[in-house]
Amino acid sequence: MVFLFLSILGAAVGSFLGALTWRWPRNKSIFDGRSRCPHCNHVIHWYDNIPIFSYIILKGRCRDCKKPIPRRDLFIEVGTALLFPFVFLLMPRISMNVGWLLDLGSFAALFVVLAMAFFAVSVFIVDLEHQYIPDFLVFGLLVLVIGLFFITSNPLIFSYLAAGFGASVFLLLLNLLTLGRGMGLGDVKLAIALGAILGFPLSVVFMFTSFILGSVLGLALMAFGRAKLHQKIAFGPFLIVGFALTALYGFEILAFWGF
Repeated sequence: MVFLFLSILGAAVGSFLGALTWRWPRNKSIFDGRSRCPHCNHVIHWYDNIPIFSYIILKGRCRDCKKPIPRRDLFIEVGTALLFPFVFLLMPRISMNVGWLLDLGSFAALFVVLAMAFFAVSVFIVDLEHQYIPDFLVFGLLVLVIGLFFITSNPLIFSYLAAGFGASVFLLLLNLLTLGRGMGLGDVKLAIALGAILGFPLSVVFMFTSFILGSVLGLALMAFGRAKLHQKIAFGPFLIVGFALTALYGFEILAFWGF
């Protein structure tokens, strides 16, 4: 029953994420009316806007103009519908690496991690599609984290924040050294929030893992002719994946390194 509820919740959140990540980069408010078909501009009826099922029933086409509905919406909805119950299954492991979550209690901790997943997936999508990270997502996540630190009376709050700023300063130096070509300021801001969640030493694991992932994929893309040497590649998705891996396996990675 829990898995079903979280799947439905995830699909609903995915529907909202699809609209948010589509509208925001185009300077359209998420509260600016109901969704419309990108081809004929007809308002999408509520019964054609049910996550996942409407896409299947309509066979991936608009009811009015019969043109294809962007598949990205379906992928996001299915992805979050799978992600939310998956997070529930992995909560014991996440709590082992992000220990301050235990102070919230298991129920509250789950929804805090789901909220973090909301921000993380949003950043992943927008940066992947548009190569920029909206400030409201980064600072929204940071405000959430700082608020939780105060709620839990975390005695190491400044240590965690210092870890976040340390990760951020490292990326800022890369930004300055490469004149913005090697690292964007959006990545610099994102590192503050993600590093603060993990604290030290896991923030170091997070940064190292993100760069390894970015290097491996970058080399693979160049090897297959999908990218050039000086071509800019969005780094936000690598930060998100590196953060997720660290939240799941951070201390195991440290042990593997001999620390």
